[in-house]
Amino acid sequence: MAVDVVTFGCRLNTYESEVIRREAGASGLGELPGGAVVFNTCAVTAEAVRQAKQAIRKARRENPAARIVVTGCAAQTDPDIFAGMDEVDLVLGNEEKLKAHNYRALPDFGVNQFEKARVNDIMSVRETASHMVDAIEGRARAFVQVQNGCDHRCTFCIIPYGRGNSRSVPMGAVVEQVKRLAGNGYAEVVLSGVDLTSYGPDLPGSPRLGKLVRTILKQAPELKRLRLSSIDSIEADPDLMEAIATESRLMPHLHLSLQSGDDMILKRMKRRHLRDHTIAFCEDVRRIRPDIVFGADIIAGFPTETEEMFENSIRIVEEAGLTHLHVFPYSPRKGTPAARMPQVDRGVVKHRAARLRAAGDAAHGRHLANMVGTMQRVLIEREGLGRTEGFALAAIDAGRPGEIVEAVVTGFGGERLIASAVQTAKAA
Repeated sequence: MAVDVVTFGCRLNTYESEVIRREAGASGLGELPGGAVVFNTCAVTAEAVRQAKQAIRKARRENPAARIVVTGCAAQTDPDIFAGMDEVDLVLGNEEKLKAHNYRALPDFGVNQFEKARVNDIMSVRETASHMVDAIEGRARAFVQVQNGCDHRCTFCIIPYGRGNSRSVPMGAVVEQVKRLAGNGYAEVVLSGVDLTSYGPDLPGSPRLGKLVRTILKQAPELKRLRLSSIDSIEADPDLMEAIATESRLMPHLHLSLQSGDDMILKRMKRRHLRDHTIAFCEDVRRIRPDIVFGADIIAGFPTETEEMFENSIRIVEEAGLTHLHVFPYSPRKGTPAARMPQVDRGVVKHRAARLRAAGDAAHGRHLANMVGTMQRVLIEREGLGRTEGFALAAIDAGRPGEIVEAVVTGFGGERLIASAVQTAKAA
């Protein structure tokens, strides 16, 4: 019986869930009576933790005999919360979840109940191993972990305490993994990490993300599309800018870790950029790659945020030309400096988040409208649906998952384009 893995949160978790599936299966966990469910949790917001707890309780009701294991960032930062749940049989930290032997810490394997939580000090981890995977279950694109952890201490963020300090996967191991996935038929690979643009300083020669990107594209010519997950624009290095300008296989879509459009809030967040840096970066990239599309994470209602400060976040959507927004209503995380700052009324926070989403939806709608009549290469994710190179969702009348289809955009509706295939190019 296979181990069921339930994933919350980021692309890095999606990748690690495949490692969990393999390692937990190798431990024999899935062979226990009733099977097993592993929850790979997220800690980025209090809501993410609440959703995980709700899903755990539901899983126990639906399968009383199953063994339930909880891991991921929320388990790393708050192990006692999950260890205290009657529904949970084992809690593993972010480092422990990637090793088969840790899944044997259950009474079924002869281990006593006092070891219900196995969560070590994540700050003591100095290396990120390359965990090879052959596929990402249910995905047309594959994710490859190249970096983990974060050396920065933004005042709102709990993630460094769940992931540890920044550490990088050696370039050779990354290239080997990309080539392996491309050889298995994946047309697109997404490089993922907690702080992707901090890649490299801990490796020999201190390579930067740009060098990694250019090395992958040179040494894996069979790979059709390479995409970056969220980046910190202030850390974009010259090689990365050169790759954006010259490498057509590097997708024209960058998701920025922006967080706010107001300088004072950015300073209170302990971010390393100001609003003008972001606007200038977007302008610079557009000059060298006119078809680039920008997304961004923005937090609404950060402590001390006034209406005027919030309006700066609204304005930067248009000023920077952002088209794909991930909006987060501020959520205080215990142990972070921001949780001790003067808080904005929760009703105001929710209202601002709704206004910011509306601004993002309007910008996204204009972006889709501008694409009508253009030719696009669409990677089919599932029957009838795919993604353009600029990451726009497209309803399409042809292609199988994993194929890249040449299509003309005939219209749009809601959050997606409507496209008609003109030619199909197989991904593999």
